[in-house]
Amino acid sequence: MTAFALAGVAVVTAQSPVSPIGRPATAEEIRNLGAAIAPDGGGLPEGSGTVAAGRDVFASRCARCHGDKAQGDVGPVLVGGRGTLATPRPLKTVGSFWPYATTVWDYVNRAMPFDEPGLLKPPEVYAVVAFILNINGIIPDDAVMDAKSLPKVRMPNRDGFVADPRPDVAPPAPSK
Repeated sequence: MTAFALAGVAVVTAQSPVSPIGRPATAEEIRNLGAAIAPDGGGLPEGSGTVAAGRDVFASRCARCHGDKAQGDVGPVLVGGRGTLATPRPLKTVGSFWPYATTVWDYVNRAMPFDEPGLLKPPEVYAVVAFILNINGIIPDDAVMDAKSLPKVRMPNRDGFVADPRPDVAPPAPSK
């Protein structure tokens, strides 16, 4: 951004549309990002994962950043925080803040592990998400997550967000 004075008034100009940093993504790179997963589960792939399998994947791929019990380390805390969002020190975790379990799946699938995003296969992602939901007390120990069961998970903060009033934004789907 550039700022200069014009007749005693500061003027700020926007950065040029072409940045000398980076490059545009190729069509193949964009295709490899995959489809975004909708709150209703649209776009979820086949596969399934259990809490027990997720515990193993978490220990081998996630604990080095998030701690062995998801308590946080170099990566954020993933567990706890319920009842803190309206306090002066809210703890935003999967269990206290995220509104949809499908969004957790999408994020883990695209961005984790941090040093190798996209490494996990769909069954591993389902398993890790099952483990994280379980340690947050959202699903039982024997739960199996897949494209049918994951969208049915009712997250504690599902109704904690305010609808976007802009006319160009579709209204949110009703809570189930």
